[in-house]
Amino acid sequence: MTSKTQLPVNLMTEIEGTVQGHRDGHGFVVSDDGASSIYLSPQEMRSVLHRDRVRAKVLRFDRKGRPEGQVLGILERRKTPIIGRLLHEGGVWLVAPEDRRYGQDILIPPKAIASAQAGQVVAVELTEAPSLHAQPVGRVSEVLGGIDDPGMEIEIAVRKYEVPHKFGDDVMAQTAKLPDKVRPADRKGRIDLTDVPLVTIDGEDARDFDDAVYCEPAAVGRSKKPNGWRVLVAIADVSHYVKPGEPLDREAYERATSVYFPRRVIPMLPEKLSNGLCSLNPEVERLSMVCDMLITAEGEIHAYQFFPAVICSHARFTYNEVAAIIGNTRGPEAQRRAELVPHLLNLYDVYRALLKGRGVRGAIDFDTTETQIVCDDNGRIAKIVPRTRTEAHRLIEECMLAANVCSAEFIEKGKHPALYRVHEGPTPEKRQTLKNYLKALGLGMHLGEEPLPSEFQAIAQATKERPDAAQIHTMLLRSMQQAIYTPTNSGHFGLAYEAYTHFTSPIRRYPDLLVHRVIKAILGSGRYGLILPPVVSSVGNFKKGKPGATLPKAPVKRAKIKMSAEETVAWEVAGVHCSANERRADEASRDVEAWLKCMFMRERLGEDYGGTVSTVTSFGLFVQLDGLYVEGLIHITELGGDYFKFDEVRQELRGERTGVRYSTGDRVRVQVSRVDLDSRKIDFRIVREGQGPLGEATSRGKRRGGGGGGREGARGGDEAFDSAQAKLADVQRRDREVKRGGKSSGRGSKKGAAPSLRAEQRAQQSPQPAGKKAPTRKSVRRRG
Repeated sequence: MTSKTQLPVNLMTEIEGTVQGHRDGHGFVVSDDGASSIYLSPQEMRSVLHRDRVRAKVLRFDRKGRPEGQVLGILERRKTPIIGRLLHEGGVWLVAPEDRRYGQDILIPPKAIASAQAGQVVAVELTEAPSLHAQPVGRVSEVLGGIDDPGMEIEIAVRKYEVPHKFGDDVMAQTAKLPDKVRPADRKGRIDLTDVPLVTIDGEDARDFDDAVYCEPAAVGRSKKPNGWRVLVAIADVSHYVKPGEPLDREAYERATSVYFPRRVIPMLPEKLSNGLCSLNPEVERLSMVCDMLITAEGEIHAYQFFPAVICSHARFTYNEVAAIIGNTRGPEAQRRAELVPHLLNLYDVYRALLKGRGVRGAIDFDTTETQIVCDDNGRIAKIVPRTRTEAHRLIEECMLAANVCSAEFIEKGKHPALYRVHEGPTPEKRQTLKNYLKALGLGMHLGEEPLPSEFQAIAQATKERPDAAQIHTMLLRSMQQAIYTPTNSGHFGLAYEAYTHFTSPIRRYPDLLVHRVIKAILGSGRYGLILPPVVSSVGNFKKGKPGATLPKAPVKRAKIKMSAEETVAWEVAGVHCSANERRADEASRDVEAWLKCMFMRERLGEDYGGTVSTVTSFGLFVQLDGLYVEGLIHITELGGDYFKFDEVRQELRGERTGVRYSTGDRVRVQVSRVDLDSRKIDFRIVREGQGPLGEATSRGKRRGGGGGGREGARGGDEAFDSAQAKLADVQRRDREVKRGGKSSGRGSKKGAAPSLRAEQRAQQSPQPAGKKAPTRKSVRRRG
């Protein structure tokens, strides 16, 4: 349920906390300080809903010493609408929540369905809370539309994850009063850089431009000849227009980040700012904060300064354009931009120097394949393609990293509180798990008690040509902690920086906006007093009246900055809020991508594909399909009649009787057997293992010993396997029929809902291969 260390609780201990439901029906009460949790049985979960705040008591401990408890009382009911599908079953209207963690269907009186029709997606407000003996009752407050309507997956996600997606009237009124261009009064106290040929370099589909760059050779130190570079990184000055205490600031803080979906963005700021007044569009004057740096030939930042400026972007480049120009300075792309090509080549030269500095620091750099979803006009996936990371991408990345490091150092030297971007290395437990894994693979790579980023990078470099490189790199990533925003600086492990902030994207990230305000305060010899705007809701999960109660454990290193108790709490709460909203945005984006992939694969049910095992778990194998970049699960029950044991150290499944092993990187041939849109799950079954797309057949899995050599041995093994598979399938089929029959006979009244149409509807959505029945809803939940 959680990776945090569980603090001990005693029998009859009472805690207050938030309910976290599980799709299997049980749940947990997580204490307000996040230090302990109590298991709630499915029976106890009947009287509460996911995200309710409750008081609970420990009643007993299970065999592993984990506390199980009882809900004593409800402290606060979650009041946000619940999103789900409206169903009409046996004369009863009900809504099946989109988020399975709610665990219960919601009854809807006939007069409370508004204009909704059966099968449509709706938002529901509760009118009667659940109890041990009655389901929750609600009314339809919003009709979103049909499940297959274009863009429905995004409408569901923004409500499911409570992403603010509508700007209030006061916000829009303030935005309307803002100017359309830079006014003479705005230029006061700023350096005029409109004649400097700064340019933006972004993706083809980018609409908001946070940053512009420029580079020229420069003499560094006492040299009279150019021996380094001067780099200007100009960032949109959002803080000039978004002031503390105003509606725009309140809305930006509540959102904390822009949320990116395929074909749609939920911006942190209204479009007039994000795509207009604050966007560094070409050939128009814009206000910016500039980081002016001198960089040596070794990639070290020799000196820097910050100042407010007025700039004018001289061109809008795309990554592909810049990559083409760098690759061929006489090509058509270079000919069209001839006057700017020398400046781009200067940027490329300083990029190579910064790469040299990166290598000296020992920063971690994994080669991973990122994918991009290409949608058709109806918002459905047309194809999934690998996202090519060119030298142009890395060039901009290194310039932004340099500016972020300068901002962190500038704030530290100014002894001013701010939000740092902190990324810590592995915990002792994760470090030991990683060491055991590397040892099991026979890798004699050194990993100290206090691992260094350079050690991780050395392992990544030494293993990048191995067939299991992706799994090794994944294990390295998993061993590290998530990056967070916090006022306590303890460095950035992955980038090998002692101090790091986010300065370069204030249009889409609130922490960057705060960093701009702090830098301006230091430049003006003042101090920025953070006063948190009120928010409607926060996913930071801290107890009301005690902000900061659920903060993660403070990093070991602490900044020597004097702050009052109120100031400390304000910065800590801001860090928790922004970190949590960043996670929420990531989860919402992944949910939409999973939905689209399910819709994409629903049209490919029964088709065979080659694939590679990407992850091995105790419950099965995740396989990524060749060319489609879609991942699905081969459940452990689909692996045959053997008993498979998960080896956590080696990250493999091993059959106790046959010795067959499955590990990351294995090639398999699978059939798409099931797609569950509700749970965003794609299931595969093995057709023929060890066969690639060209049809080269090898043995089933991998065996430790010889056994059954030759043609006769192979035939006998296949017959035994087929027999075991047939028996297992027959047992599973009869089990499902019994459960389905019991479920149908037990329903029929209002309190125990009518005979379910959902199993039939989902079976129609997800037709099975011949001879294989669709699982019921309960069996699907049990398998997850």
